Amino acid sequence: MEQIIASVALPVGEALQIKKNRISGGSGSKRLCVVTGTHGDELEGQYVCWKLTRMLHDNLDSLNGTVEIYPALNPLGINTIVRGMPLCDLDMNRMFPGSMDGSMPEYVTALITQDLLGADVCIDIHASNIFLREIPQVRISEEMAHDLLPLAHMLNMDFIWLHSAATVLQSTLAHTLNTSGVRTLVVEMGVGMRITQDYGDRLVDGILSLMHSLGMWTKAVAPVAPPIISSDGSVAFINANTCGVFLPCAEHTQRVRKGELLGTIVDPLSGDIKEEILSPRAGLLFTLRAYPVVYAGSLIARILGGNL
Repeated sequence: MEQIIASVALPVGEALQIKKNRISGGSGSKRLCVVTGTHGDELEGQYVCWKLTRMLHDNLDSLNGTVEIYPALNPLGINTIVRGMPLCDLDMNRMFPGSMDGSMPEYVTALITQDLLGADVCIDIHASNIFLREIPQVRISEEMAHDLLPLAHMLNMDFIWLHSAATVLQSTLAHTLNTSGVRTLVVEMGVGMRITQDYGDRLVDGILSLMHSLGMWTKAVAPVAPPIISSDGSVAFINANTCGVFLPCAEHTQRVRKGELLGTIVDPLSGDIKEEILSPRAGLLFTLRAYPVVYAGSLIARILGGNL
């Protein structure tokens, strides 16, 4: 059943509406929420919502509980291909829990928060931005690892990144829900403005596996692969030292050796090679620059070291 959870009048007789699809089956009381579309340039979650919705409708007799799917928390951003919220140019995922007495963006985020409270589990799906390509991963703050790691293992993702807490995380949807008693997993995968169907298929299998463990799905589920688990200390960040056009020569998701050439930064005007990007350690290349134009300081890659 489709429901409107937030509606705000806009100019020219239009309205900002945020909707969810509530699908229930059986007598189970568990409630799982799947949210995405917080950033308008992240589209990987759209495919997941579509496929999961069809799967649930086609197998309603296997559902024992309630699944709520929120495909577009920032519908104006998706419609205009803008990362933040149009009209105010703000990052929606830095505004939670919002305020019922605040500005339009604060009011909308407050309504979203209010609607999600009480869920047993929430899966917050993100893509990377247009600049970087990411392997399928779950990101968890270290302070929530005890509660979230067992759930993250079931999502069929390659990598679980336990990251240290940062002040900015306090204003995200995931932090808001986790501190309010809703166990929330943040999934990041793919690249901005694109859909990687293989990643989406894997996540849908993982969501069904998680639902099965919660007693919400009675149908047999596909086996999930055990993920790599790592903390910030095992991740090496590689940034450009100059500006130019980045030409990768390493493949995303491959394992690289220390000192291996990952790519070059070139100058199209002079024909010069301005910088060779070498891997500072052996490990898994789990983030790789997708947008070619770079400046000094631009993130080029992230490599996961340690025992993989």
